[in-house]
Amino acid sequence: MSGNILLAEADVAGLAERLDRAQRERTEIDRLTAEYPDLTVDQSYAIQLALIQLRERRGDPVVAMKAGLTSKAKQVAMGVHEAIYGHICESMVLEEGEPLVTRELIHPRAEPEVAFILGADLRGPGVTVGQVLEATQELAPAIEVIDSRYRNFDFGLADVIADNASSARVVLSNQRVSPAGIDLRLMGMVFEKNGEIMETGAGAAVLGNPAYAVAWLANKLAERGSYLRAGGFVMPGALSNAHAAAPGDEIRVSFDRMGTLVLRCV
Repeated sequence: MSGNILLAEADVAGLAERLDRAQRERTEIDRLTAEYPDLTVDQSYAIQLALIQLRERRGDPVVAMKAGLTSKAKQVAMGVHEAIYGHICESMVLEEGEPLVTRELIHPRAEPEVAFILGADLRGPGVTVGQVLEATQELAPAIEVIDSRYRNFDFGLADVIADNASSARVVLSNQRVSPAGIDLRLMGMVFEKNGEIMETGAGAAVLGNPAYAVAWLANKLAERGSYLRAGGFVMPGALSNAHAAAPGDEIRVSFDRMGTLVLRCV
């Protein structure tokens, strides 16, 4: 298949159904690029959208958006020059205190983030960091659990985009703070698993500023006629690497001036 040729609508639908089935049945599949080596970014986003539409038709609406590959190290590792995005559906959101049921996923990995709860729409193009902060009603400590549907967590850029940026679960703390007066670039973070410090970091790990990642996402969505909606939230990307989550694990993330969030795994 040539990368210059659009996938047929039936191919897009079929690949979306393949990924959806893998998620529902919790079975690994081969990366799509093993069969379609020239799969493009645009084609992959078409598959992602078809995948999300399958979930919405089952009564699982989109409630948030996420950015991925927002650290320079991850971009270099994947050989890309910009972030990617995905959708978060209602069924993916855990309440604080609700455990992560690991058997519902294939190979879950947890990572620390700062969630932006929006009080106003963000419509690109041209959204700035200042506009992001103005539109942000609250910030919250958050943990995202990613879960690739691909065998051995092995994928390329086109594969992970089609797979909805490995979205699986998200939990936000009930502790919320105003962004006013917080320099997100300097905000410190400690990520622990079972009482052991796994990583430390700061907000600058996310494209220099997590708010910049939100602005990037708003402007990227504008290219496709979409926008970030008031009342929803945005996950701007991880401040550290993702770490495996297994039954019995306790994941804890603490943010300077924002508080601590704990996720138990069963």
